[in-house]
Amino acid sequence: MNKQDRKYFSKWADRYKDQLTNDIMPFWLQYGWDQENGGVYTCLNRDGSLMDTTKSVWFQGRFAFVCSFAYNHVEKRQEWLDAAKSTLDFIEKYCFDDEGHMYFSITADGHPLRKRRYVFSETFAAIAMSEFALATGDMTYAEKALKVFKDTQRFLETPGFLPAKFESDVELQGHSIVMILINVGSRIRQVVDDPTLTKQIDESIEKLRRYFIHPEFKCLLETVGPNGEFIDTNLTRTINPGHCIETSWFIMEESKLRGWDEELKQLALQIFDWSWDWGWDQKYGGIINFRDCKNLPPQDYSQDMKFWWPQCETIIASLYAYLATGDDRYRERHELISEWTYRHFPDPKYGEWYGYLHRDGTVAQPAKGNLFKGPFHIPRMMTKSYELCLEILDKDA
Repeated sequence: MNKQDRKYFSKWADRYKDQLTNDIMPFWLQYGWDQENGGVYTCLNRDGSLMDTTKSVWFQGRFAFVCSFAYNHVEKRQEWLDAAKSTLDFIEKYCFDDEGHMYFSITADGHPLRKRRYVFSETFAAIAMSEFALATGDMTYAEKALKVFKDTQRFLETPGFLPAKFESDVELQGHSIVMILINVGSRIRQVVDDPTLTKQIDESIEKLRRYFIHPEFKCLLETVGPNGEFIDTNLTRTINPGHCIETSWFIMEESKLRGWDEELKQLALQIFDWSWDWGWDQKYGGIINFRDCKNLPPQDYSQDMKFWWPQCETIIASLYAYLATGDDRYRERHELISEWTYRHFPDPKYGEWYGYLHRDGTVAQPAKGNLFKGPFHIPRMMTKSYELCLEILDKDA
């Protein structure tokens, strides 16, 4: 690595750490962390003021995870660990029903409001528990994480347990849960030696390869038929570049953990390359929300917007791809996405980031959180990217 590149990655490592520790985490600890009831509020206005006390359950797990993740990989700040423990206590006390299925939203003091047909609340609770176990050495949380993970598998495999999204004769499968189980298995496996974790990762990757990757469109589709069939409707032509790019770095991480397994690495890079081509907005910059694999008009109302989280996933993926290959085009992608993201999303007046931009990068609405945006993608990106920059610098030292 030349001197200029070393300076580049050193600069970004410092920037990630500085903004994580002096902006993002302090914002959520000050305005989001509920020290009276436990857990975290996410419905915050631009200045951090509370707009709604409804609590997003999947963000309880996400917040507990990022607090522990930052503690493990950036700085061992007791406040982060305290917030994680407070939120995990809240999760265990209020967020599960009698069958172990988690709610989607609850009141400030833990009264259930809504349950959805998904199991994403479970996946984030599981990675929070495993990361907290890694931070504290308390293996009871590792055991809890594995239990939640296995309950999640059971819910998915039990016919009729989760209400069907469509009528009974409509057979479709979605990318999201397949993708997220790779990451969940990987996070828990750090603290639990259980063969079902690697088995789940292998099965998920095989499903992606067999069903969701469609070379005829050079993409990974969000929704396919039961055997991976392409179905020519508005819904099933959808490409979600952010999800696909997130999937690519999950697979790159698994490749790295297996000594840079070449087959997994090439699969991940192919997904990233295709998804970058679909997602990068040549006119305005940034990763666009949705595309249609036949280049027909996408039907989602937010199809041409720029949300915060796809930019975060692309920053991580570009660093992972550079670490894996040393190819300058991935460093160039990192520079493109990073410069665009940091020029448009951070709020210089009140801190943290906007979440929702129009296609041209202007702010669509200035709130810092809701039931879907909160302390997860941004602090996870900063923590992981800080770690990856250090690995890149260490590899070429």
